[in-house]
Amino acid sequence: MSPSRSDIDTVVDPLRPDDHADSEAAEVAQPALGLVGWSRWAWRQLISMRTALVLLLFLAIAAVPGSLFPQRSADPNGVIQWERDKPDVFPFADAVGLFDVYRSPWFSAIYLLLFTSLIGCVIPRARHHYRALRSRPPRTPARLSRLSEHQEVALPAGGGRPDPAVHAIAVAEQQLRRAGYRVQRYEGRGWVSVSAERGYLRETGNLVFHVALVGVLVSVAIGGSFAYTGQRVVVEGTTFVNALSDYSSFNPGRFIDGTGLEPYSLTLDDFQVSYQPPGSPGAGQAGDFAADVTIRGPGEDDRTESVMVNYPITVAGDRIYLLGNGYAPTLTVRNAQGDVVYSESQPFLPQDSNMTSLGIIKIPDGLSEQLGLVGFFYPTQGVLPSGAFTSVYPEVVNPVLTFNVFSGDLGIDDGTPRSVYTLEVDGLTQHTGGDTGVDSLELTLGDTVDLPNGWGTITWESAGADPVKRFASLQIQRDPSSGWVLAFSVLAALGLFAGLFVPRRRLWVKARPDGDGVRLEYAGLARGEDPALARAVGDLAAQHAAAYAAATREGEPR
Repeated sequence: MSPSRSDIDTVVDPLRPDDHADSEAAEVAQPALGLVGWSRWAWRQLISMRTALVLLLFLAIAAVPGSLFPQRSADPNGVIQWERDKPDVFPFADAVGLFDVYRSPWFSAIYLLLFTSLIGCVIPRARHHYRALRSRPPRTPARLSRLSEHQEVALPAGGGRPDPAVHAIAVAEQQLRRAGYRVQRYEGRGWVSVSAERGYLRETGNLVFHVALVGVLVSVAIGGSFAYTGQRVVVEGTTFVNALSDYSSFNPGRFIDGTGLEPYSLTLDDFQVSYQPPGSPGAGQAGDFAADVTIRGPGEDDRTESVMVNYPITVAGDRIYLLGNGYAPTLTVRNAQGDVVYSESQPFLPQDSNMTSLGIIKIPDGLSEQLGLVGFFYPTQGVLPSGAFTSVYPEVVNPVLTFNVFSGDLGIDDGTPRSVYTLEVDGLTQHTGGDTGVDSLELTLGDTVDLPNGWGTITWESAGADPVKRFASLQIQRDPSSGWVLAFSVLAALGLFAGLFVPRRRLWVKARPDGDGVRLEYAGLARGEDPALARAVGDLAAQHAAAYAAATREGEPR
């Protein structure tokens, strides 16, 4: 009587343990990892290559806001303008660090995690690669015919060699060594072979690439601590001194306190700009910008340079860039007694491509009240259909200035830092323009007009040969890591090319006596995609056959 199906199911396999996974009675109990186990798991996940690539992608994405939003370290005036244009959104954007992206906690966290992940990836891979470089090529597989790229030929012995198989392998060994392969001869029962491999430069390139990335991260981190960036607006005829007190804004690295700056001065002699003339294609578009400067340093002769957009100059290790330019009308304010209380060439910041410009004048002393003037400069005045003024051409042809006058506490006396390019009008009393019913003050070059309430007068002075002075916005930057970053970047590119284009492959030649001749097998194996592997095996077989025949005729391998 044969057993039923249920009886068969209940038969216990005597060779199967009771806790086998297929046993119904077995309950698989997962081991408790604990704090140490979870820590090891997290560390292994962090140092995996996949995590490093994901973190590198996150770092690239995290850097995008640095291009979309003005950064305090590079464009503080742009941050001020952004706050003025979008006052409702600015507090949130500032709180999450969109204006200091590269110093924000979230960017630093990604940066440090990527650094740790790369270190964790590189060290074990470097050890493994070092051992692989010192090891011999692997033994020849027993059945080369199972490999995808395989050829087999029979050649006559010739030359009276006592062992043609050994002779053939000696020829193949020399041939492969000349081709740059590491070779190792192996022997078995009735056969002899040579195993060859090359392409370790591919893994070396990968390691160099990752080490170079670490070098870039370290250079940026350390170099940033000893770097600084500052901005200064320089009007024609005025001088900038490389001292902390003379900067409009200054962003030092962690170990820079501003006391050890290189001593030199820079005078803006002339600012040159050309515009396409009216009526021509692209009328009003600017051509070349050039700030002609004179540089003075202790113990050195004066020298002149031209700072142009994308063509910075180097002074005492500092790189000086041209960021922007504009007009700086020379204005003089006198009180009711005729005493001068203000006289400066005040930069007006451009607001459009035709150089309609906004400027702020603050007069804290010398008058019965503190005054703030919000002015607009029109190089070539035009009138919109609404009646508002605008500039229709960026060059000075028909210049006009207008001012709205405010009085009250300017907030200067409380010690709070204030931008010279903005005026907080909340709490101030407006006397001209806007809803006051009083026209804004309007001046042409050389005009003098009265201030409201008999406070005094304001005069637009002529600047001499040029009716209106120009200013240049300069950025002074020192970054000791730039050379290292460039070197590591080039090294990373070279490593990447090696990792992408150097094939990693193994070739084998096996020979066994076959009657009066020798039977040869050629095979190849690639690590990863290698579309040229089949051709490499075919070339090896053809060249080896030719070299074997030539060596046989000469009586010795070569």
